[in-house]
Amino acid sequence: MDRRKYTIGIDFGTLSGRSVLVDTKDGSVAASAVCEYAHKVMEKALPDGTPLGADWALQHPGDYLNVLFETIPAVLKESGVRPEDVIGIGVDCTSCTMVPAKKDGMPLCMLEPYQKSPHAYVKLWKHHAAQGQADRLNQIAKERGEPFLARYGGKVSSEWMLPKLMEICEEEPEIYQAADRFFDAADWICLVLTGKESRSASSAGYKALWHKKSGYPSGEFFKALHPLLEAIPSEKLGTEILPQGALAGYISAEFAKHTGLSPRTAVSVGNIDAHVALPSVGITGPGKLLMIMGTSTCDIVCSETERLVPGTCGVVEDGVLPGLYGYEAGQPCVGDMLAWFVEKQVPEEYKKMAAGQNMDLHAFLSGLAGRLSPGESGLLALDWWNGNRSVLVDAKLSGLILGLTLATRPEEIYRALIEATAFGQRMILETFEEAGVPIKELYACGGITKKNPLMMQIYTDVCGREIFIGSAKESPALGAAMFGAVAAGRAAGGYDTIFDAAQAMGRVEEKSFRPDAKRAAVYGRLYQEYKRLHEYFGRGGNDVMKTLRALRSRL
Repeated sequence: MDRRKYTIGIDFGTLSGRSVLVDTKDGSVAASAVCEYAHKVMEKALPDGTPLGADWALQHPGDYLNVLFETIPAVLKESGVRPEDVIGIGVDCTSCTMVPAKKDGMPLCMLEPYQKSPHAYVKLWKHHAAQGQADRLNQIAKERGEPFLARYGGKVSSEWMLPKLMEICEEEPEIYQAADRFFDAADWICLVLTGKESRSASSAGYKALWHKKSGYPSGEFFKALHPLLEAIPSEKLGTEILPQGALAGYISAEFAKHTGLSPRTAVSVGNIDAHVALPSVGITGPGKLLMIMGTSTCDIVCSETERLVPGTCGVVEDGVLPGLYGYEAGQPCVGDMLAWFVEKQVPEEYKKMAAGQNMDLHAFLSGLAGRLSPGESGLLALDWWNGNRSVLVDAKLSGLILGLTLATRPEEIYRALIEATAFGQRMILETFEEAGVPIKELYACGGITKKNPLMMQIYTDVCGREIFIGSAKESPALGAAMFGAVAAGRAAGGYDTIFDAAQAMGRVEEKSFRPDAKRAAVYGRLYQEYKRLHEYFGRGGNDVMKTLRALRSRL
């Protein structure tokens, strides 16, 4: 009788990395392990105290290595699975998280000459200090009539690869010249695992302007951004792009020695965290949008046709699922905004009440907020605490709460913030459909979907749609494991396509959230007011948010 086969999915998030060991037969998780990043997110200073400017967000690649060296042995030990029965590994990361490195993969910041140089460190997806560069890139692209711009909703975000590279060239060109390669973090981790460089269509297509048919933009365009960038694709990015699920290589002998894995373990090309979650909930076709909800929210949907959708993060052929056009949108501040409120704004009285009931503060506030009806608080908020990704693509925007009085209570603000993110989600759905990308079904996965039923009910009431919830606790890690099974192939105990893997290993919960007609009607009225504020503050009716930001940066 054949032994069961397993794959490992490794999900690198904003604050931690997690591995799951998954049975390829049915997607059940045999073991899991989490490793918190020791350096967390560096926003104020480097480890040695070197100060950082406004809107910086860096990470240390040593934290990613710790995830590999700690969690892989941990899941093998916990499960008792033999290394030779682990046939594949899949990796996903937040994106665009960029690693400057030497040709062999050594990150610049781990070399002594560069340890005091901020630009030598990993730039996390939410590093927004390159907004000025993004603005210039967009202006240059418009003036030149670059055709790629329409595929990215008319704007390239400061979160992506090119603005971050421009920032390095302009502020610390010696770092640009010292780096032999610039990697999306998922591609870099695949290099660590295999000893071979590979580039995925996912990161190249969505974050570095690569197109399956036309490749990268021209050298003339890159030169217009900065002279050092003229030959960036061939010199420092790599032009051999592999589709999702392709074999990046096998675990190197050195890495096998460190982790206990077999050198015969296949490694799938790297992926973006939101994208791998689709097959984990069983999505293999068009028209089904998945919200991956955590510190931020990413929205992924596939279509049989290519449409130009304003304010989205791009459309890439085969970028998510083979044979389909994958679209990405999202909100850069969801769980982060609620965490900010709980950590910075909740009075001590509420903390004591929550502790007295042995409750987490989020659960305590959700319980109080759940007693309120839509509109009862008299509050309305804009969800831009970390700028706006979709559909305005503007990191310089900031948050707003309207309707505060001396009688306003913390739970009312907490609910208004949740409602704001739901309104932002509805804006994204409507933008897709107005551009000709139909949304037939709505799915959600991620930590929030398991922890906050009030939030999910508000979303379904605001959006007026049933929401199906992914059953996996760690959907991206499970999806990554599925791609690892595809890289290994059916002959090894995996699958030949991601569609086959999703059918066997992916699923949603039996429970879903359905809208209440009365609540939905009230939210429909509130949403119209949200839209007015969204257009007024977001599209130039009043640039006070940017004025305030500019004043702050000069002081």
